[in-house]
Amino acid sequence: MDPNEVPTKGNLVRARNSLKLSRQGYELMDKKRNILIRELTKYIEQAKVIQSTIDEAYKTAYAALQRANIRMGIDNVQAISRTVTVDESIDVRLRSVMGTEIPLVRCSKEEGGKPAYSFYSTHDSLDEAKAAFLRVKELTLELAQVEIAAYRLAAGVQKTQKRANALQNITIPHYEDLAKNIQNALEEKEREEFTRLKVIKRMKAK
Repeated sequence: MDPNEVPTKGNLVRARNSLKLSRQGYELMDKKRNILIRELTKYIEQAKVIQSTIDEAYKTAYAALQRANIRMGIDNVQAISRTVTVDESIDVRLRSVMGTEIPLVRCSKEEGGKPAYSFYSTHDSLDEAKAAFLRVKELTLELAQVEIAAYRLAAGVQKTQKRANALQNITIPHYEDLAKNIQNALEEKEREEFTRLKVIKRMKAK
């Protein structure tokens, strides 16, 4: 038999304290789950909006690139593309939502939007393509941030739900039964002791 289940007043106090903590833990898990679900819903809505926007942005960007290829020639456009430097301005930071880390992706704008090619040897269709693909990059970063956040929040909701279920269905009933059993056993002991004392008192009176 578990020593903590022995019907003593000390074990009864411990069982009641554990029950109280378990109930408080369940309330906290429930609040945490609701907050995570609310955040998850927000990110899902954002993902829908960005997804509908990004499809059109890609179409616009590739149409602009096609016009630049036609007006300037594919070889010239490819040659200019090789002069573009690697973008190292993307910065990823984290923020915590109830213990779940959410990425914050930032990308600095090009200073003044200055291109890496000269204007006199290019066509304005190339400028349009460049602007369109910059928009695609921004939307892609936003979508990546939102989708990763939604995935992590969903995992957090699932983990929190499991803990809440364990507290509600296993831990809390266990301590409720334990406290009840110990209380009943102690009351039975008190009744037996009371009866014994009455018998002893009666015998002494005789």
